Amino acid sequence: MVEAQSIARILGLPASIHTYAQLESEVSKGLPKKSLERVASRILTARPAAKVYCHKVVPKATYNRRRERLNVAESEKTSRIARVLALAEHVWRNEGDAREWMNSPLPELQWRTPADAAQTELGAIQVEDVLNKLLFGLPV
Repeated sequence: MVEAQSIARILGLPASIHTYAQLESEVSKGLPKKSLERVASRILTARPAAKVYCHKVVPKATYNRRRERLNVAESEKTSRIARVLALAEHVWRNEGDAREWMNSPLPELQWRTPADAAQTELGAIQVEDVLNKLLFGLPV
């Protein structure tokens, strides 16, 4: 399991967050819109592609109506994607390599990219399974 601090850093949350309980508290209050933007731009460096990814998480019209915070469901989805990204960065030990992997279609994910698969909880579990196998040197 990846550290809560790593996920919080990706989300742009305060450095004082050290536990999953603290992270859950932030998510249950609703994450700032900037958290989703940070996650998307960390996965996709091209700004237009990152915006498109944001709108896969929160539809464009809904996103535009949000003032400063996402609702709880949107925050949970954003934190899930950040959790998967944090694990990918841990496994690959390099942001660039993790980004490339997150955007590569994989046969283990029915040729979806990990970034797209992580949008659902069951998809995220599949991505984490692949990452854990890579981490521990098991066949994928």
